[in-house]
Amino acid sequence: MAYGLLNGKRGIISGALDEKSIAWKVALKAKEEGATFTLTNAPIAMRMGAIKQLAEQCNAEIIPADATSVEDLENLFTKSTEILGGKVDFVLHSIGMSPNIRKGKAYTDLNYDWFKQSIDISALSFHKMMQTAYKLDAISEWGSVVALTYMAAQRTFPFYTDMADAKAILESIARSFGYRYGKSHKVRVNTISQSPTPTTAGGGIGGFDKFYDFADKTAPLGNATADQCADYCITLFSDLTRMVTMQNLFHDGGFSMTGISEEVMALVTKE
Repeated sequence: MAYGLLNGKRGIISGALDEKSIAWKVALKAKEEGATFTLTNAPIAMRMGAIKQLAEQCNAEIIPADATSVEDLENLFTKSTEILGGKVDFVLHSIGMSPNIRKGKAYTDLNYDWFKQSIDISALSFHKMMQTAYKLDAISEWGSVVALTYMAAQRTFPFYTDMADAKAILESIARSFGYRYGKSHKVRVNTISQSPTPTTAGGGIGGFDKFYDFADKTAPLGNATADQCADYCITLFSDLTRMVTMQNLFHDGGFSMTGISEEVMALVTKE
């Protein structure tokens, strides 16, 4: 059911790889709620994914951009405002990658060049995206910027290794830039800490299936789905959340506030 929450709004959605992607779900929901937007992803990710199919469904243009490149981001915002006919009202940052995780490096044996890549791709790209938009004055007053994160920024999950550090930086950037963007342009900046979600990227993390089940048994409402995360993103893009900024918002069925559940107790209790 659509509510018209984004009627007349323009945006940029990054990170849609395939139908499992949260960004893919956000794009479909944004279209349903009346928004027009451009889609973007890194050229290599575009070759791996199915973003052209999404663009057709949403009647959206694709602007390839390496989020670590300021030049690419300048092109992204400049072209988006031209295509959409004005400043954008919302931006989704759904970007993250760790070469160390992909190549099975333990946290105590990180390749530091790869670690720098993790930070650049997963966190500094968020700052670069907002700094570029800020300098170009590309986001409308009362606009909304949302990035996706994970609770490993606050609590240790061994399998998340250096991505946990990247997410901690990402969340700090949201607060630091959120203050400045709010003061200067009334643009709000938030992060959503989502439940473990079976996306293509998430599936590459060792032990993900077991942890997914653990989180589902711990959270009183169960794990939040990608579709439900998309719904939450839409509310943050809308005018209903104009006074919400600089927040890390947990969207995890209550997992982050639960010490242990009866279901988990039953699993660990010996007969």
